[in-house]
Amino acid sequence: MLYSRIEGEGKPLLIIHGFMGMSDNWKTLGGQYAAQGYQVHAVDMRNHGKSFHSDEFSYDAMVADLVEYIDGNNLGRVDVIGHSMGGKAAMFLAVQHPDKINKLVVADISPKYYKPHHQTELEALNAVDFSAKPDRAAVEATMSEYITDAGTRQFLMKNLYWKEPGQLDFRFNLVAFNKEIDQIGQALPENSRFEGPALFLRGDRSRYIMDEDIEQIKEIFPQAEIKDITNSGHWVHAENPKDFFEKTLKFLQD
Repeated sequence: MLYSRIEGEGKPLLIIHGFMGMSDNWKTLGGQYAAQGYQVHAVDMRNHGKSFHSDEFSYDAMVADLVEYIDGNNLGRVDVIGHSMGGKAAMFLAVQHPDKINKLVVADISPKYYKPHHQTELEALNAVDFSAKPDRAAVEATMSEYITDAGTRQFLMKNLYWKEPGQLDFRFNLVAFNKEIDQIGQALPENSRFEGPALFLRGDRSRYIMDEDIEQIKEIFPQAEIKDITNSGHWVHAENPKDFFEKTLKFLQD
């Protein structure tokens, strides 16, 4: 079963991180939701964080993992927040298992197909030679040759851990990512539909949800609200956590 960080008591709230992320990215917001009467379940998806590694890496597999987690913890119907890949996984879960979902929050991703666009990050990660036993500074120096944005580097560096004394490694399954990167951009199947309440949040500086995507969102999620998170790009929950928290909490509590 998926590894998770569970906090609080009350209504179950499932939080699904994005590609190359982990549950720990949601530690602060998770605590805020828990303080509002939610039992927060922030999961590590397969091949991420402290969850298991697998050669199979697809949204069907991710959905199966989430259903197993919900049923295994006797959560019944859950509220769900998913960002990027996690938002796409949440959408697949909602249309395939609407009986598991109460309210759906999707952060900065639409149901459409996205062509692969993580090549630079993968190049940087694959360039790290752990056999040379680099320290954290050396790993970042290698990655900085490919990734100029310090925030992106720090996001990826959070996945470093001491596999054994003197030996760093990445927690995620880089082999599976290299092999199955096309899976991340997969579109929802035609005729998909979820009739429940849904909130789509997009960064006002992000291009992941465009105005022309709204018609498709409404076709699949007829109750969908689409709102902007101000002063933020793709990492809406990290770049403007106050606005993100206020908008999600109002939607979940209404």
